[in-house]
Amino acid sequence: MIAKEDVLDLLKSTESYRVERTTSTGNMDKFCEAICAFANDMPASRKNGYLIIGAKDDGSIAGMKVDDALLKKIAGIRSDGNILPLPTMSVERFTYPEGDLLVAEVRPSDLPPVRYRGRVFIRIGPRRDIATEAEERILAERRCSFMATFDVTPCLSAKLEDLDVDYIKSNYLPMAFDEEALANDKRDIKEQLASIHLYDRDNDCPTYAGIILFGKNPKYFLLGDYVQFVRFAGKDKGGDILNERQFAGPLYRMLPTLESFVRDGIITQRPVPETLFRERTVWNYPEGAIRELLMNACMHRDYQSNMPIRLYQFDDYIEVMNAGGLYGEARPENFPSVNDYRNPLVAEAMRVMKYVNKFNRGVTRVQEMLKENGNPPAEFDVNTITAFRVNVHATNESDLSDSHKSAHKSSTSQTNKTVEEKIIEFCKEPRTLAEIMAYLGYKDRGKFKSSYINPLLETVLAMTNPDKPNSRNQKYYLKNTKK
Repeated sequence: MIAKEDVLDLLKSTESYRVERTTSTGNMDKFCEAICAFANDMPASRKNGYLIIGAKDDGSIAGMKVDDALLKKIAGIRSDGNILPLPTMSVERFTYPEGDLLVAEVRPSDLPPVRYRGRVFIRIGPRRDIATEAEERILAERRCSFMATFDVTPCLSAKLEDLDVDYIKSNYLPMAFDEEALANDKRDIKEQLASIHLYDRDNDCPTYAGIILFGKNPKYFLLGDYVQFVRFAGKDKGGDILNERQFAGPLYRMLPTLESFVRDGIITQRPVPETLFRERTVWNYPEGAIRELLMNACMHRDYQSNMPIRLYQFDDYIEVMNAGGLYGEARPENFPSVNDYRNPLVAEAMRVMKYVNKFNRGVTRVQEMLKENGNPPAEFDVNTITAFRVNVHATNESDLSDSHKSAHKSSTSQTNKTVEEKIIEFCKEPRTLAEIMAYLGYKDRGKFKSSYINPLLETVLAMTNPDKPNSRNQKYYLKNTKK
C-alpha cells in the first residue's frame, strides 16, 4: 500500500491516467467504474491506479471525515462479484490536518479485460470511458501475453546455488548454442540463464524450469517431482508388491537413469520358434515405446501437483500415469492429432538434450513400435481432467502377428517364408539396410540389424564394405554371388 507521505505527492501528480479524485461518497457506480478502469491499465504502464475519495479536482483535501462504514463499503467492491475477474486492490484511510482521505490502490490485472457488470471501462488520460471493440481486443491479446506457464514462473525460495551451474555451463549451453556464440557471450551466468528463461532477473531466483531441469534437489521445491515404480504380482493393485523404486533429481540426471532401468529392469526377452530349426527373439515390450511414454510423461506432467509420475508394472501390462490431463488446444476429440505444451521450457530443453523431438509423433511412434513387436495397441485414457493414463499390454503367443504365426505353423510354405529367407532372396543383389527394412516393413533399425542381419552375416551374407561395417553406403549381398 502507498505510504501516507506519498499520497500528497500523488494528489499533485501529472500522471492523470493513474489517479481519480472525488469528493463524492455515495456514487458506487462511479467508484466501481474507476476501479475497473485502473485494473484494465489501458496505457500498459503496469503501475498501480488510485481512487482518492476526499480530494478535489485541483488536488486539495476537501476536509471530509472518512468513517468505518465508508471504508467497508469501498473495500467490499473487490469481492461483491460485480467486477470480474476480481480486482487486486487495497483500501486505506489517511488522516491529515485538512481532513481524511480514503485511498483505493488498484493493481493492473494480469487477466484483462476486466468488466464491471459486463462492460469494460478504461482510462484515457484523465477521462474514464467504455472500451471500444478494438480496445477490448487489445486487452484480450495482452491477457494472452501475461499468462505465463508454470515452468517460466520464478521459484522464489530458490537461489542460484540450488542449480547445477557447472553442468549447465559445461554440457547444456554447448548443446543449446554454437561454440562461437558462447565464446562471444561475456554476460554473467545469471544473465545467460535469464536469456533462456531458466532464471528470473526481477526476483533474482531460478525459474521452476531451471529447478526441474537442473536443480540439485528439485523435490525440495516440488514435492511430487519424482517417478514411482511399483511391480505388482498379478494383474491389479491388489497383488503383492514385488519391487518398488523412486527416481528423483533433475531431469538431466533422472532421464538417463530411467532409460537404463527400462532396458534392464522391465524389458525381458524370450525365444519363440519360427521354423523347426530356427527361433526368433520376442520382447515383452518394445524398449523404445516405454521410453517414449516416460519421456512424454516427464515433459507434459503438471509439476504443481504432489502426485508423482506412476510407472506400475503388472504380470501382463504396464500403466503409466501422470498428473495433468490434456492441455491447451489438445482435447479428447482431437487427441493425438493436436498437441500443446504445458511446460514449453521443459519441452524445449528435453529437445535440446535429445530426449524428445517435438514433432507430435510420440503416440504414433509408440503404436508403430508396439505393432511391430507384436503387442496390442496402447490404451490412452484422456477423459480425466487431472490425470493422463496409458496402458501397454505385454506380448504373448496369441499377440504375434499373422505372418509370425503362419511361419511358425508352416516353415515350408512359400507364402509364409521366414524373415531370414526373405532377406536371402532379396539380397541376391546388393541392398542397403534401409532397403531391406522397407521391403520387409520394419521400423526399428537397431533391433532389426541385431536380430536378423548380424546372424546372417555369420552364415550367408557379406558386406560390400567390410572395413567400414557402419558406413552409410554399406550394402549386403549373398556370399555366393558377385558384388
